[in-house]
Amino acid sequence: MKLTILAASGATGLELTRQALERGHDVTTISRDPNRVAVPDHARLTKVAADIRDPDSLARALLDSTTVLSGLGIAKGERPGVLTEGANGLVRARLERIIWLGAFGTGATADAAGAFTRTLLKVFLKADLEDKIASDTAVLAAGGTVFHAGPLSNGPVSPDRRTLTPEQTPRRFFPAGVSRATVAAAMLDEAESARFPGRTVVPVER
Repeated sequence: MKLTILAASGATGLELTRQALERGHDVTTISRDPNRVAVPDHARLTKVAADIRDPDSLARALLDSTTVLSGLGIAKGERPGVLTEGANGLVRARLERIIWLGAFGTGATADAAGAFTRTLLKVFLKADLEDKIASDTAVLAAGGTVFHAGPLSNGPVSPDRRTLTPEQTPRRFFPAGVSRATVAAAMLDEAESARFPGRTVVPVER
């Protein structure tokens, strides 16, 4: 497959890029600075510069894309609305598939997370919470799949990973952690075989 990775210089984007190449896909990465995509040069890898805050540059970068996986997050000091800008840019590109990374406890997984987690998110995310929900909503309306991950770690891919719907997700006082590698593997599984178009799902390790 030909896959495009948005925000490829971030920790999750790098993991998506590495695993996609390992699976034999042709990969195009999109980031503000391609030199920060710390993946060795590869015959199936193309690095493109674009800024999601510049709709024209993002549109140009997406011209030949059909399936995009996004590891986009909110960087410290980023202006409000950056996630929604990115999501809307992908939707405008009329892609075949969008696989989007969101946060567990927001939007569709708020009930599954429980009252304690919802309160923490409101306190610590503040204005960013609305941005996360709005960007998820845009992706879902376009038929994309949104992955809501709990606290991320740098562990390996879990051999017991599963992708659950919010209704299937076990209720816990605090969300279960999951490695970025496991999240990336689950997102790539969805890109290769669409099981949850237009839905929010949760990657879990056991």
